[in-house]
Amino acid sequence: MATKTAFAEYVQAGENIDYTAASDVAYLQVVPLVSRIGVALEPIAKGESGTVTLTGAFRLPAATGTALSVGTKVYWDETAGNVTTTPGDLVAGIAVENKAEAGTTVVVRIN
Repeated sequence: MATKTAFAEYVQAGENIDYTAASDVAYLQVVPLVSRIGVALEPIAKGESGTVTLTGAFRLPAATGTALSVGTKVYWDETAGNVTTTPGDLVAGIAVENKAEAGTTVVVRIN
């Protein structure tokens, strides 16, 4: 049985994407996407296109009550506006620093 050959067309490296904002987005604001997050690299007005990065390490607000170790998979809670360990929220990435239970921020390598 022959395998069908498929070809890809290179578009861009993919670290940064063009994003059309559904509402105003501030510089360095977390941008919830369908299944993950990005971070705005510039202010983006509603209906306009701007640059959102899908990679990098960012200090993000984090839910208190849970200690995190380097390498822990974390998620973005859109309602609370912070990082959690609750699966089902948007994938945020992995913690790249330890966070104490009472900590309110954590550095996350997004996606």
